[in-house]
Amino acid sequence: MKRFIQSSDSSQDALFPEHLEDYVAADNPARVIEAFVEQLDLNQLGFKGVKPLATGRPSYHPAVLLKLYIYGYLNRIQSSRRLARETQRNLELFWLTRRLTPAFKTIASFRKANGAGICKVCSQFIMLCRQLNLFVEASVAIDGSKFKAVNNRDKNYTINKIERRREQIEASHKRYLSAIDTAQRQEPTDFTEAKIKRLTEKLATLKEQMARLNSIEVELKKTPDQQISLTDPDALSMATSGRGTGMVGYNVQTAVDTKYHLIVAHEVTNVGHDRNQLANMAKQAKAALGASELKVIADRGYFNGEEIRACQEANIMAFVPKCVTSGAKAAGRFDKADFIYDANNNEYRCPAGQSLIWRYSTVERELKVHRYWSSHCQKCEIKAKCTPSPQRRITRWEHEDIMDAMQLRLDKTPDSMRIRRQTVEHPFGTLKAWMGATHFLTKRLKNVSTEMSLHVLAYNMKRVINILGAPALMEAMSA
Repeated sequence: MKRFIQSSDSSQDALFPEHLEDYVAADNPARVIEAFVEQLDLNQLGFKGVKPLATGRPSYHPAVLLKLYIYGYLNRIQSSRRLARETQRNLELFWLTRRLTPAFKTIASFRKANGAGICKVCSQFIMLCRQLNLFVEASVAIDGSKFKAVNNRDKNYTINKIERRREQIEASHKRYLSAIDTAQRQEPTDFTEAKIKRLTEKLATLKEQMARLNSIEVELKKTPDQQISLTDPDALSMATSGRGTGMVGYNVQTAVDTKYHLIVAHEVTNVGHDRNQLANMAKQAKAALGASELKVIADRGYFNGEEIRACQEANIMAFVPKCVTSGAKAAGRFDKADFIYDANNNEYRCPAGQSLIWRYSTVERELKVHRYWSSHCQKCEIKAKCTPSPQRRITRWEHEDIMDAMQLRLDKTPDSMRIRRQTVEHPFGTLKAWMGATHFLTKRLKNVSTEMSLHVLAYNMKRVINILGAPALMEAMSA
């Protein structure tokens, strides 16, 4: 006769293992956390409270709280209150913290006070990965993604939002006034009197809201970004990939190794675009890898001539596709790409075979550019396919050769964008899944950066454990 697996009686006496060691397997990630934190010099990394004070109530050692946070982010437990509860019921944490149970305020204060040290710990793990020869290719993909802040969209204001809200208030005001007039023309009853009172209270509320909008508008005009977020002042409204959508949050930049998908560098910004982030993130990645040369792949949102030039000067080879913004191509005419540049003669060859020679140089948007055109445009038989103007003029940046060399590299490696997509978008998806619907739990850019460092550290640690195994990683730490 078949039976189910039988459970034991919960009231029955049982002899549990005598040591906490028996509850934690040899390949448990908690042992990796223990080995990693124990080999860190927390005093040198800038953690507060490493040396206890002579007076006052004894404090927890920073190593205990750091282990607790790494364990929490590794297991999707980011809240200080939830971590405090876990220390009282989680057997792995019993072993990791040696049965210490700090209060949630102590846990939260540690993260807030040691942001710089936590960021350095994240960098220390990257150095460990370098020692394990996980970055032999010196190739990274860079991308940014929007992460939600602790700030509802209704608590973020711009000039346009204030104007739209004013229009809504004025429409509601007219509607309530009309309803009051209608009610006053009816026979006086308890019902109509209550309705008039309720509508009058709503009018008073609208008046308060209008006064509040006026005061917010005054403060709004003083801000450089023309935005105000009431809950998290550092969070800004940012556009997302969906048309007509957006969120109030932060733009997180990452540089991800193309082989093992480890995040080698990251930075949290409140700038909604990526145009000025390429050189900054590439240099951070190069320093983190300790490489003399680096290959960087990014999408067209990073295309910026000055940024690409800065990469080349830092011995970084960039692969960034050019943004297609040509009005001529959209109208069905010849694009600038149809004009071939002759570096020896410093001139362009047009589709009709004529030469566009250099005419003069000028400065536009702080960039030195050259102008080229031909004297044969009026006589050209295919002029209608080229330009509606009397002449087709070509503008060339003085460092355009850097862009041409990069385009040649892209033509030789057509799978670059596929590599970028499968490299850098996987970590973002994983991190957002770990974070849940509300991404960040803390406020202000400094604290959000600390929180992101803990997420990146947990992500990298889990990746290396999956690649090498916990025993091999612990052995490398003890070497």
